[in-house]
Amino acid sequence: MSDAEGGGRYDAIVLGAGISGLVSASVLLKQGCRRVLVTDEYAHLGGNHIDWSSDGYTFDIGSLIFQDDSPLLAHFPELLPRYVPIDPRWTRLNPQGMVTAYPISLRDDLLGSGPLQLAMILGSALYARLFHRRMANARDFARYWIGDRLLRRSGLEAYMRRFYGVEPEQIDLELARKRMLWISEHASIPNVLRRLLTPRRAGPTNRQLARPREGFQYLYSAAAEQLSQRGASFRLGARFQAITKDSGGFTLHCEDGEIAARRIVSTIPIPRAQELCGIAAAKLDTVTLIALYFSFAGERGFGSSILYNFSHESAWKRLTVYSDFYGRTNGREYFAAEVIADHVGRDAAKAEADFRRHMAANSLLIGDLKLEGHQFLENAYPIYKNGAEQAAAEAVRSLKAFGVESFGRQGAFNYQPTARVSTVEAEAALQR
Repeated sequence: MSDAEGGGRYDAIVLGAGISGLVSASVLLKQGCRRVLVTDEYAHLGGNHIDWSSDGYTFDIGSLIFQDDSPLLAHFPELLPRYVPIDPRWTRLNPQGMVTAYPISLRDDLLGSGPLQLAMILGSALYARLFHRRMANARDFARYWIGDRLLRRSGLEAYMRRFYGVEPEQIDLELARKRMLWISEHASIPNVLRRLLTPRRAGPTNRQLARPREGFQYLYSAAAEQLSQRGASFRLGARFQAITKDSGGFTLHCEDGEIAARRIVSTIPIPRAQELCGIAAAKLDTVTLIALYFSFAGERGFGSSILYNFSHESAWKRLTVYSDFYGRTNGREYFAAEVIADHVGRDAAKAEADFRRHMAANSLLIGDLKLEGHQFLENAYPIYKNGAEQAAAEAVRSLKAFGVESFGRQGAFNYQPTARVSTVEAEAALQR
């Protein structure tokens, strides 16, 4: 292989074929690039949006919910007819063994605690506001707004530990301020009074959507087809070796040849991009997920499609019931349970046994529960601890000094919970 298909130099190479990479290619083409290559070491489109199929079931890791007003659709309107409209409901299992509102329930976490506990919760919150004003980490942030007692009673402290894989005291304060703002919004006295006294408003006006039953490849192939018609090329399953630069631009060295371009945009993990550029790789910790894929016949102890584990026990953090979206397969419901791999020694069998025990103890799944398979996902999302955000920013600057533009969930070590956020941030990065 020498340079681009058809010869010559690409205007830009985009490393990574996830949402950030696909949006980047679209923006670059709109900005006037005529030849763009999207390439990934993964052999599939979608980055960490990975599905797994067996015996008629299709599961995925890190299930996303999309919306029909997402800016992603401005780039790829072809995706809309491939989505499945859904009406999801989110609940959580709290430390008292109740399935209740997510993320906090005024009725069950406060009013349902009884007069004495309620007084102690309110006293704890008042004490925190008066004497814990100095905040150094995510636990301090949450404690300041809701107090120690509600932090533990609601299960939020346990979920923070379960979600990030580290103690809440190790999670950076800046992340809490950015990604846990809902705590302060729910806990401010004016907002609490407003929710108690104001009739509940109607739900969101946008439509909630899930990936198609066929999986993410069927979804993102529509985006790839459109980009190809506009001048983009794709090379998946590539084996990157190095990135070098000269007066004319950059060369991406792969196992099977070289590709030249005037510009390189990276949405792959920062340490990998640094390694390719010959820069000392930053030490940035990420979460590895285990997704356990089950089918089930029997009685569910919860009615929601998405259930979070806020209890003080077990390693699983979220359960998504796909059969609520796509219908049953082989007469059975099916779902995925996500587990932080480090909590179970990276052992899928241990994760399964732990999950089964917890379901039985809380009567959440009574009947025939069958493991259909499992998957591991490295670099699922960043762990923000011990100044990781600053280290990531310095690493991005080192890539920029080399000439590589790096952004996105992986490319900026930036937790992006929705396709909407990934799209907006890719657009903003390339506008700069």
